[in-house]
Amino acid sequence: MPPPNRPTQHPHRVMLHNEIHARPPEALTAPLAIAHIVMLADAAGREASRAHVAALLRDHHLALPDAQTTHLRMDLGVFRIRWELHTEFVSWTFMVPTPVEAFGERDPTSAIDVVPREWLAALPGQCLCSLNLWVLPTQQFGSGSLVRHVLHEDTLVASTVADGHGELYTDFAIHADGFSRMVLLAGGMTPRRLGRLVQRLLEIETYRMAALLGLPAARDAANVLAFAERELAELADAIRTANRDAEPALLDRLTRLAGQVESQYAATHSRFSASSAYFELVDRRIQDIAESRLAGMQTIREFMDRRLTPARSTCEWATRRQDALSQRVSRMSNLLRTRVEIEQQQSSQALLTTMNHRQDLQLQMQSTVEGLSVAAITYYIVGLVSYLAKGAQKLGWPLSPETTAAVAIPVVAVGVWWSLRRLHHRVFRKH
Repeated sequence: MPPPNRPTQHPHRVMLHNEIHARPPEALTAPLAIAHIVMLADAAGREASRAHVAALLRDHHLALPDAQTTHLRMDLGVFRIRWELHTEFVSWTFMVPTPVEAFGERDPTSAIDVVPREWLAALPGQCLCSLNLWVLPTQQFGSGSLVRHVLHEDTLVASTVADGHGELYTDFAIHADGFSRMVLLAGGMTPRRLGRLVQRLLEIETYRMAALLGLPAARDAANVLAFAERELAELADAIRTANRDAEPALLDRLTRLAGQVESQYAATHSRFSASSAYFELVDRRIQDIAESRLAGMQTIREFMDRRLTPARSTCEWATRRQDALSQRVSRMSNLLRTRVEIEQQQSSQALLTTMNHRQDLQLQMQSTVEGLSVAAITYYIVGLVSYLAKGAQKLGWPLSPETTAAVAIPVVAVGVWWSLRRLHHRVFRKH
């Protein structure tokens, strides 16, 4: 029960309120080596990742996450870990302070070097993204050796970030260790602003790779869509020239084609929708880092626009093509069904006309039969009356048998006709 001065609370109020604080950035200080790994995992894999991080924490005698935890960060002494559970993937971030002197070597120290190897190799899921990010103080490190020792100079992308307070260098390449690389010269940023910037950079790489998951699906869909479009064109031409006997087979082919198109649409729609959402997140994160051009260098925004736009357009084109094909199949199906229904209605109308004609003939025959029946029944009844008259004449009947029969004919005929009409009306009234 809430206190008397408080209204009844919504059961999700606290959860919804705390959502604004979900996955907050942490304050960071240069120099720092960061290793970021994203593992694509299904529901079972995501739950397995919870047990996997719990095993690491248990080895260090730290508190374990509960079943509702989707994010945690923990200092394990040698390194810090950040674990995040997302809808389709799990992200692992490892951070370790690194001496600036180590950057003069060919392969500078990576945060992944201090993570237990066997535990790291057993991460649940499939690796979608792995990134080494080094955060260094600008005043102690120049960009010249950066290009020479860490990144590929021929594919270098660089810009100032955080409104000119830092510099970011990357080559968007996978190096020999299986990781892509970024170097951030922190400049005079505060720890909290640096933490927010680092989180945005990690998210750009994560969402970029997640968005591109729709590209293989779009390429596979193109083959199916091309076959379906050819099949639909052939069906349209066949429907145009088909006779009545061929229409059921054409309708069956069209129905199977519609099922194939809808099945493929259902299998890929969620993937294309997710890719669209991830592309939008990439755009927002690039906007958040507030970059500007370094002299003679290509910015992150320019690189993404040039390299991601074709993949993005391919996914969007596949979605539009699926929608258009589905609508065309639906229109063709409706057209053929309408044609079949009209022909069925015409056949039904012709059948009804034939049935009405037959019914008229039956009524005429019935009237003829009823007339003959009246005559036959009258004949037999009048014969009985004649016999009765012969016997009654001996008892004093004044009229001769012939006269009695003649007088009885119209009376009997009217009586028989009236009786048959009453029977006829009763039968039709019941039906």
